[in-house]
Amino acid sequence: MNATRPALRADSDAGTGSAPLPVVFSHANSFALPTYRLLFSLLAERGIAAQGVERFGHDPRFPVTNNWPHLVEQLAEFTRAEVERVGGPVFLVGHSLGGFLSVMTAARHPELARGVLLIDSPLLSGWRANAVGVAKRTQLVGSVSPGKISARRRNAWDSDDEALAYFRAKKVFAQWHPQVLQDYVQGGLSDVDGRRTLHFTREVETAIYNTLPHNLASLLHHHPLRCPAAFIGGRASVEMRQVGMDLTRRITRGRVMMLDGSHLFPMERPHATAAAIEASLLNLLGSEA
Repeated sequence: MNATRPALRADSDAGTGSAPLPVVFSHANSFALPTYRLLFSLLAERGIAAQGVERFGHDPRFPVTNNWPHLVEQLAEFTRAEVERVGGPVFLVGHSLGGFLSVMTAARHPELARGVLLIDSPLLSGWRANAVGVAKRTQLVGSVSPGKISARRRNAWDSDDEALAYFRAKKVFAQWHPQVLQDYVQGGLSDVDGRRTLHFTREVETAIYNTLPHNLASLLHHHPLRCPAAFIGGRASVEMRQVGMDLTRRITRGRVMMLDGSHLFPMERPHATAAAIEASLLNLLGSEA
């Protein structure tokens, strides 16, 4: 990487400022913030200072409930402190779950958000949203959401090395950057009863899946975004095909970028992801003019 390249800064879209651009980054479900350590380092090299909530859903003040209102408030509380620290609204960037929370927070608390960047977070709407609402009301959601897998996933190992070998053998992790997988294991496991156990509990992960917001179109109708938004997706993302892009394209006004990779492309291609985030934020900065 060219160490002399101009960096994105808070007070300029041309890289001439002195302060890093503050960003509140929100993680995907089950992948706590340490998983993104390499991405954050790469963003820092580009003049972007990313911080965020370490684990959504684990603070008893902000429980996981239907449509995630308390998780939105958890993000709003964190963002408000950052806004007070830097003296103005910040960009909200989120991967999957984090993208949903970012756009909901920006809608509910417009004074906090300078812009929103969704990282493979296609927003649920239309008949698909109605189907999710019915599934939740009839208690069928646990049999059709990813929660049916997360509820019984393995969650403990004898050592980090054993856990690392286990994840390397799984298809979903096969394309991950080696350092990202290492960070996921080192930052995502804790000691419980003498074993290395998932710090992001499968119970919380499952609850998040089973309470997916089906009311986003209504929320954004009553609380339209007052800041620009953009989307970066994975070309092989199953989630994009399942959810559709109608609402996402409407709120981003077509600011959509695609990268090679799956729904988890930030873990697979962190360098390309950092470059895409920088480009998207530069574009959003330009839209303020």
